[in-house]
Amino acid sequence: MKFTHRMNRLSAGFAVGACLLALGATCARAGEIGHYVPGLPNIRDFAVPDPGFYSAIYDYWYSTDQLNDGNGDKVSSVRVGPGPGVKVNVDVNVDLYAVSPMFIWVTDYKIAGAKYAAYIAPSFATASIGASLSTATGRGLDGNVSSHFGVGDLLVQPIWLGWSLTNWDFAVGYGVYAPIGRYNTENLTLPNGASITAEATDNIGLGFWTHQLQGAASWYPWADKRMAVAAALTYEIHSEKEDYDLTPGQDLTLNYGVSQYLPLTKDQKLLLEIGPAGYSSWQITDDTGSDAKNPNVHDEVQGIGGQLGLTYVPWLLSVNTHYFHEYSAEDRFQGEAYGVNLAKKF
Repeated sequence: MKFTHRMNRLSAGFAVGACLLALGATCARAGEIGHYVPGLPNIRDFAVPDPGFYSAIYDYWYSTDQLNDGNGDKVSSVRVGPGPGVKVNVDVNVDLYAVSPMFIWVTDYKIAGAKYAAYIAPSFATASIGASLSTATGRGLDGNVSSHFGVGDLLVQPIWLGWSLTNWDFAVGYGVYAPIGRYNTENLTLPNGASITAEATDNIGLGFWTHQLQGAASWYPWADKRMAVAAALTYEIHSEKEDYDLTPGQDLTLNYGVSQYLPLTKDQKLLLEIGPAGYSSWQITDDTGSDAKNPNVHDEVQGIGGQLGLTYVPWLLSVNTHYFHEYSAEDRFQGEAYGVNLAKKF
């Protein structure tokens, strides 16, 4: 078998964060989650594709009824407010949808032998994991989230370099998340009379900037690249959060997977893509600032799942679906992620 196309090796890995931009922030009195969301990209998305213009649409659903503490145990109550705070019950029920269109330009220019590319990825969502966490941990209300579809934060990646060898692809990139998404705070009075600043329950943006560095490698056992073993590391550095004396801790995320193409027609114009995938994400430094509560408690999450998709070579078009089950989480939600991604080269 000989697979000569590379069209579905688009970058979503980074846009992932943009779209799930919304899936980041938590209540400023609890922990913070970064912009990058590991459950969005396709397995082969981290390698720079051939020169040309590409567009993609990433659809993402997240569902959970579980909020975990710093030990990874499910919690049914939290304390809000200054000092010992007020103990309140939480009843988490979060279902959200986010979408991120992505526009990619892979140039004919070479930098140090690497293909040079750049892209932009706006995002839109019904809610954010962050706002949901804020409701659950910062307000003393239940964690149900109503739908308020709107604009989320914007990812711009001006630097994306890719080196292609017969059996390997390597890539590095730098991007920045701009906090243009809907974000507001308000003052609340607790039953004990204390006043706190809480994030609005319909927030989608995270209220802070993020610098993102990413490195990736893909190994192909066969020169025709029918199979890919891929891994990527994403490192996030966050700025101070708006309306709070709080700078979220830095985050490190590992994506990994194995992708296999299988021809569904004799002429190999229609290909099935299938493979297992997973991710692990860790907060690696403390939150800082006077509004950081339990700054030495770091969030983390692990998920496992897989991908199934179709590529029609004559149209340079691919559609991929994926599912991830989060089997472990600390200081954050633990749930299920679903995605449908469409990509095309023009």
